[in-house]
Amino acid sequence: MKNIIVYSITSLVIALFFLGAMVSFSPKPKIYDIKNFGAKGDGITINTKAIQKAIDKCSKNGGGIVLLREGIFSSGTILLKDNVTLQIDENAKLMGSANPQDYQSIDTFIDATGQERGTCLIGAIGAKNIGISGTGSIDGNGAAFLAKNLAIKKKALGISGEDTFGGNRPFLLRFVKTTQITLKNIHIREAAAWACHFFQSSKILIDNVSIYNHANKNNDGIDLDSSHDIVIKNCTINSGDDAICIKSTSPLPTYNVKVSNCTLRSDWGAIKFGTESMGDFYNIDIRDCTIEDTKGGGIKILSVDGANIHDVLIENIEMNQVDMPIFVRLGERLRTYRTTNKQAVGSIKDVVIRNIKATTRGLDSSRISPPSGILITGTPKYKIGSLTLDHISIDLPGGGKATDIIEVPEDETRYPEFSFFKVLPAYGLYARHIKELKINDLKFKTTTADQRSEIVIKE
Repeated sequence: MKNIIVYSITSLVIALFFLGAMVSFSPKPKIYDIKNFGAKGDGITINTKAIQKAIDKCSKNGGGIVLLREGIFSSGTILLKDNVTLQIDENAKLMGSANPQDYQSIDTFIDATGQERGTCLIGAIGAKNIGISGTGSIDGNGAAFLAKNLAIKKKALGISGEDTFGGNRPFLLRFVKTTQITLKNIHIREAAAWACHFFQSSKILIDNVSIYNHANKNNDGIDLDSSHDIVIKNCTINSGDDAICIKSTSPLPTYNVKVSNCTLRSDWGAIKFGTESMGDFYNIDIRDCTIEDTKGGGIKILSVDGANIHDVLIENIEMNQVDMPIFVRLGERLRTYRTTNKQAVGSIKDVVIRNIKATTRGLDSSRISPPSGILITGTPKYKIGSLTLDHISIDLPGGGKATDIIEVPEDETRYPEFSFFKVLPAYGLYARHIKELKINDLKFKTTTADQRSEIVIKE
């Protein structure tokens, strides 16, 4: 028995030795410093070719880290390849070129506003196992694509008769049909359009990312488009347009999405489903987030192009100074965005919104005055299925008068925005065209008297 114990201990020691050796001798990722490929961090040189050479070589050799350190590196479109992580150190910045001719469009499409999209600063097509990390920043130089600045650039380049010059404003990050994507710790700034767009991509982790996006129009934060298996956590997003937007510009769904512990600010919507909504949205869990200073809606769930929205849970959300905390709309717009056929009208069911504390007070202005807390509407032909509102408290300014109330329009095919419905007959909840609305512990408080009803529910 003694010999058996000795042999067992010896075997364990040997096993631990080899395990430690394996850990010790695990190869570190190879680093490809872009300066070794001719890049200059002077803020002037366009480094597109140098950075792309580093990415291509890194991927060809099996992967590793493409490093930006110490400097401002201007660039046009660069494309990440398999097994490459772009690392931007604290004292480094990747800056988008001010020249639209330095960008390329990948998988061009038309968005819900009718604008051509597809160009980007950093992109990937059909790649796998890619990432962007580091505590440095990526700046899209979005102000360069304002109409007045494009006119100056166009004149300087001697270009005439091209009205579309710079019209396809570049996204900052764009991933198409790509899997295993990690964004971590990076600072994302001032895109010319959306900051991050994931299309038909999967296995996405976005952790501790900071986004500030106010340089131009349509300045979304994160757009998840016909993509799946996504985790967004510990992020701070301050955007001119939607902060986190779940959408589908193709018939493929967006599903298996988890969002937690994020702080969101937006001049439009903070948490939004749609408006591009061809494919379904399901298995979506959004929790433990704070929404601040948002004028275009706190939670917006919109199916207007055929999406079936179901199995959605949104809980533990605190909103401060948020116009229209909850807006749910099933509509009949049925727009397409690529060469695909129109969908049938979609549906909304099995949606739970609970543990919400919100205030609209403190806004310097409201898109509808006096405002309301919750708007839920289907159409006369297509009703929302089932929706639960549980433990929700909303503070409102009040001040509504009986003379403010008008007949609420249907607008079945119009772009879905709560402001289009004008002043609602209820300051708290207005709901119509819904089959099953479950309400538990729903509270509204107004600072001043409001002559409208607290709750109006119609067929």
